[in-house]
Formats: sequence, C-alpha cells, structure tokens
Amino acid sequence: MVEVVKNNVKGALFALMAMGVYATHDAVIKTLGSGYSAFQIVFFAALLSFPVVTIILMSDKTAGTLKPVHPWWMMLRTMLTVITGISAFYAFTVLPLAQTYAILFSSPLLITILSIPVLGEKVGPHRWGAVGVGMVGVIIALQPGATELALGHLAALAAAICGASAAVIVRKIGAEERSVVMMLYPMIGNFVVMGCALPFFYKPVLITDMGLLAMIAIFGLCGGFLTIKAYRAGEAAIVAPMQYSQILWATLYGYLFFDETPTTAVLIGASVIIASGIYIVLREASGGTSTERPVTRTRLRTETVTSPRASILWRIMTGKPSRKMSQ
Repeated sequence: MVEVVKNNVKGALFALMAMGVYATHDAVIKTLGSGYSAFQIVFFAALLSFPVVTIILMSDKTAGTLKPVHPWWMMLRTMLTVITGISAFYAFTVLPLAQTYAILFSSPLLITILSIPVLGEKVGPHRWGAVGVGMVGVIIALQPGATELALGHLAALAAAICGASAAVIVRKIGAEERSVVMMLYPMIGNFVVMGCALPFFYKPVLITDMGLLAMIAIFGLCGGFLTIKAYRAGEAAIVAPMQYSQILWATLYGYLFFDETPTTAVLIGASVIIASGIYIVLREASGGTSTERPVTRTRLRTETVTSPRASILWRIMTGKPSRKMSQ
C-alpha cells in the first residue's frame, strides 16, 4: 500500500512537470504569434523536431510495412491531427492562455460522446450528467452574447473537437496499426499542408526566434517523455487529472508576460469543466459500464505534430505496449 502511494505521488509529480513543460511550450507559441502566422510556427517547429522524431521512428522494432491497415481511418486521423495542430497554435496566439485552455479542456467530454458511435462504449447516466455539466462550463467560459466570439474561439473549439476525434480513432485502430505508421502519417500531413501554405504567410525568421521555435520542438518532446514516466509510475486515475494544472501555469504566464488576467466567467467555466473531466476519469477508473475507458487512455495532452501521443512514443521506443499506456 505504501509503495502504491509512493508510485502515485511520483506519477503525479512527473505529470505536473509535463504540464508545466507543455504550458511553457504554449507560452512560447503565443510569444512567436505576435510576429509570425500559426502556419509558419507549426511548420518550423515540426521541422526542428524532425531529427529527434526520425531517430525515434528508426528505433521501431515491430515488423511490417508503412502501409496502413486501415487507410481511411488513417487518412481521417491525419486530417484531424493537422487541423488540431494549426487550430490550437492559432488559438494560443490570439486568445488569452487561460481561455484557450478552458475550451481545450472540453476534449474529455467530447471523447466520452464520440466513444459511443466509434468504440461502442456504454455511457451511463453519471457520465452523461458530467458531460452535460461540462458543456455548461464551456458556455460559461465563452459567454456567448456577453462577449464577441472571434475566430480564435472557433479555432480552440475546432482543436478540442478534432483532437478528441483523433484520440478516439487511435483507440479504434491503434491495436492493429504499427506505431510508426500512427506517428508518421500525421507528421507527413503537417509538412505537406503547412509547406503548401507557407509561401502565403512566410516572414524571415530572426535567429533569436529560431531558437524559440527550437524550444517548442524540444518542450513538446520533453513533455511526451515526462508523460510516459508519469504513467509508468502512477495509476491513470491519479495521473490524468494533472492535465488541468495547465490552467495555473496559463494564469501565471498570462499575468507575467502577456498582461492577461482571467475573467471571473473563464475561471468559473474552467472550474466546472475541470470538475466534470475529473469525474469522468474517476467513473472510468471505477469500472461500471465503461469498457474502453477512452478518456483515461487519451494520455493528458491533445496530440499535435510537436506533442506526439505518449503511448505511441512508448511503443516505438520499447517495441511493446505498456499495460498502463495501452492504445
């Protein structure tokens, strides 16, 4: 019992570290967003992360080809991941950090809904109630009618919806697809789409800003590795709720560097969304009608080209699935 507690504390600490790294990753994106388009930021951040990711991909020990077993699902996942990345990056550049996180935190609610038609998950009245309450929290945070909803809000919602959809697809096909295929196709999709858009948005990059772009690449991968350590150490029901600590980092960074102070509505809405998300995680962990446990297996962070899915990283590096980080 003492060992379990120690491991859970260790897992929670690693998860908190991962969320701090990810929040710094997002703050750097916001800093660069004052001078560059989101398309250019995504392209160069992905380009600078490519050498390390290539080494990881080359270490894949599973036999097979690069041809997907489920090409249509893979194509859809690739499209969703590309949209998630550009939408999230754009939202971070134009919205207050805390408000962006409040919207992105709705992903577990959306995953719960999408798991019904895609995975055949049975959702009982407790989780349906949590989803309903969480959606009310989103409305509170957005304040439709009281504040003008801009393109940034739509981008954050698109990132939440597409990120949740991509996560459910991973649960659908992840056991049959090679991990290198799951990781490679979204990377190629990002390079192609962002590369095609780059001529229309390109601005010469200062050497100091190139360093910041490299930081995004490094922090994205470091966050993934810390997430792996978190789930190897602790239970998913303990580790998963740590993702919501990002709102604390967002409030701190927003106040210190971007002259942002979260409104009361954003804080109340975020609190409602967080409470709903934690409740869903706990309900999945307790068993009941949940068979797929799609939220607890999503692994903290919405996947983008600079923040690959931790369970896929784990499978590529070790050549085997982890009980705690199964697809």
